Amino acid sequence: MLNKKGVSQRLELHDKDTGVYVKDLSTFVVKSPDDMMKIFQEGNLNRHVGKTNMNEHSSRSHSVFTITIESSEVNELGEVKVKVGKLNIVDLAGSERQSKTGATGDRLKEASKINLSLSTLCHVISSLTDPKCTYIPYRDSKLTRILQDSLGGNTKTVMISNIGPADYNVDETMSTLRYASRAKHI
Repeated sequence: MLNKKGVSQRLELHDKDTGVYVKDLSTFVVKSPDDMMKIFQEGNLNRHVGKTNMNEHSSRSHSVFTITIESSEVNELGEVKVKVGKLNIVDLAGSERQSKTGATGDRLKEASKINLSLSTLCHVISSLTDPKCTYIPYRDSKLTRILQDSLGGNTKTVMISNIGPADYNVDETMSTLRYASRAKHI
């Protein structure tokens, strides 16, 4: 969300015919890839980061950058057909263990919310890959509600997981690999 640096704003989600949207979200019409990259970079600069024992510039929020492409053509009958494609570029804040990050106060609250939303995403992924599952808990998290149409149905999903080589982080690495393994079955 593009807003002023340091201004905290709660995301209000609403449903409409085309899916879930975020109230007061900034949207832009761009004419070139350079225009799009400028907006992407501005949004990235506004991303909430903070210092922890593990990372001086730790992401304290998830980031979703949505690119919607529309094209229209007139068929032989003179009818206008519009095609819409959507690409979500998502950078998830990493799961954190308080014992390693030394998080306290606001950082601890942020970590709890990050871990809760990642846990819900994991539950959604597990539900989507379970053929016996009759309920997908998209509404349990704002993140999963926003990504709902990108996780199920007629979509292609690619997940890139970042892991570290240090043996100190073997538990986190294994957890990330299990997470990615489940996601590939969507």
